[in-house]
Amino acid sequence: MNNQIVGYLPDERPALGKLLLYAIQQVIVMFPATVTVALITGFQVSTTVFASGLATICFILITGRKIPMYYGSSFAYLTAIAGLVTSESIMAKLSPDALAQLEAWKAGTSATLPTEAIQYAQFGIVMSGLVSIAAGLVIKFSGPKAVEKVLPATITGPIAMIIGLTLAGNALKDAYTPSVTYTGPSGLIWLVSLATLLSTIFFSRYLKGFLGQLPLLLGAAVGCLVAGLIYLIGGESYSLFNIMPVETVVSASAFKLGDGSFFALPAFSLPKFSLEAVVAIMPIAIATIPESTAHIYQLDIYVNDIARRKGKGNYDLASKLDRNLIGDGIGDMITGLIGGPAGTNYGENISTMAITKVFSIYVLIAAGIFAMVIACFTPLIQAIYAIPTAVIGGLEIYLFGAIAAQGIAIMIDNRCDMFSAKNIAVISTIMVIGLGGHYAFGGNIPFPGFAGGIPCIAGAAVFGIILNLLLSIGESKEPADAKSE
Repeated sequence: MNNQIVGYLPDERPALGKLLLYAIQQVIVMFPATVTVALITGFQVSTTVFASGLATICFILITGRKIPMYYGSSFAYLTAIAGLVTSESIMAKLSPDALAQLEAWKAGTSATLPTEAIQYAQFGIVMSGLVSIAAGLVIKFSGPKAVEKVLPATITGPIAMIIGLTLAGNALKDAYTPSVTYTGPSGLIWLVSLATLLSTIFFSRYLKGFLGQLPLLLGAAVGCLVAGLIYLIGGESYSLFNIMPVETVVSASAFKLGDGSFFALPAFSLPKFSLEAVVAIMPIAIATIPESTAHIYQLDIYVNDIARRKGKGNYDLASKLDRNLIGDGIGDMITGLIGGPAGTNYGENISTMAITKVFSIYVLIAAGIFAMVIACFTPLIQAIYAIPTAVIGGLEIYLFGAIAAQGIAIMIDNRCDMFSAKNIAVISTIMVIGLGGHYAFGGNIPFPGFAGGIPCIAGAAVFGIILNLLLSIGESKEPADAKSE
């Protein structure tokens, strides 16, 4: 490897010590969103974390160890899952004890759904994986030109942008969120989140060599240090650290060593057949296809930039889109089979790789193993939970913004004609539907025939695809949206 060029390509392996630190950084980055999905949907946290690690490893192996992606829980499925488990058809199938727990979850007095309700949702999640697999197979046998026609950069770029921008509110909210026991001045919460954000930015900008590849890990450490100093000065009431009781962490565990305070297996469960789950959850997978497509194009840009600098040629990850979608779908099936929520490959982790220039497959495999180990050891789960939410928010401001910026990079790299009436129409409507649906309707756009509404990202993606195809009718074969513009 050319030591003058900082960064690792997918097939390059860092030294063991560096590899472990890079992997821990990837776990920290994926953890907030993955756990948040579990908390919102009522799925078991330890199971969700374990499933993300297992699905990541399987994804990398299925794709021939060519695509460095981390699989995590997707926000796109939140409303569909909540609507399903609280529907009359599913509630009628539950036992009295499960029904009582479901009512407690709806009232906010229970953190988790009953296992029976989760099992019905699992069936829909498993079936949703077939959508991504089918899309991957179409691309495999029809060629990448089929994707370029249906999902050009004028669609994948804006989709990546709205994915990042619709999460902006979550980032700022987390940046200002104290712990349950915190009663100190609100300004100190901002101090922690800003210390995290600014230190991460400065580390990524000015640190060189090995340390320059750990800006998010170091930024999180700075944020935790500031929170620790505030606690030392102000005492217990000034603690921003989150304390998760053992009982909460190990509830419904498949196996506990003693009381589970040290070791406890996640709460695994098998899916139960449900046509309602198929109808409610399976169509949401459509939203993850443009998202996953945007991610592979993002990776392609950044990996090839490092490859050119190192004289390694073109890795051409974009040509592996079929493998990416098939791997994504199998990831859904794997996590659905053991009791985790549906997901997709993570923009946060791609942003981390873009910032640190570490795209090593080995780092992602190690991160997946770390996630599975963390899910089984109660003190590790508690340690991750203890990271102040304000620290996580500081990291999210940078990461979610980077996701949006990568959407712009996709359009620039493909030389999209921003003076084209067709391109302006497609890009503008995707942006407004995606962002407007999120901020006006909370993420689900009311629409006749769709209980609970249409997820804004899915709606924006489908509308953009249809509009682009309609506006392409009768278009000449001269280069329009391709790199030759």
